[in-house]
Amino acid sequence: MRRSKCMGTVTKTRKPAKMTKTIKATKQAKAEKRVTFSKWDPAELITTKGRVIAFLEEALEENDPDFLLETIGHIARSKGMAQIAKELNIDRAGLYKSLTPDGNPSFKTIYKLFDILGLRMKLEQKSA
Repeated sequence: MRRSKCMGTVTKTRKPAKMTKTIKATKQAKAEKRVTFSKWDPAELITTKGRVIAFLEEALEENDPDFLLETIGHIARSKGMAQIAKELNIDRAGLYKSLTPDGNPSFKTIYKLFDILGLRMKLEQKSA
């Protein structure tokens, strides 16, 4: 309903039904055209053992320890941080923190984490 002034008095008038439907249809069309984005989470893609290995191999190729830690963190999240933290005998928040680029997990933690994930480390000589 809208208000209009008519000879000094205020009267209430209704919008025509057809106009109201058009306005609603326009608002719905605009709402449907809106695109929403959600934050991309790499952990959602790590669903198989093959993908775990592929993610780790790519991270190692980057030769960046921070990136490697972040990748290990994504892998751990894909498998369930709470369960992994329990098996490592550390709290979940501590595990999250240690697997960030600013974290500094011990080699022992990483080694145990790989064991929990069913992985083992294998070294090879660098190519010249």
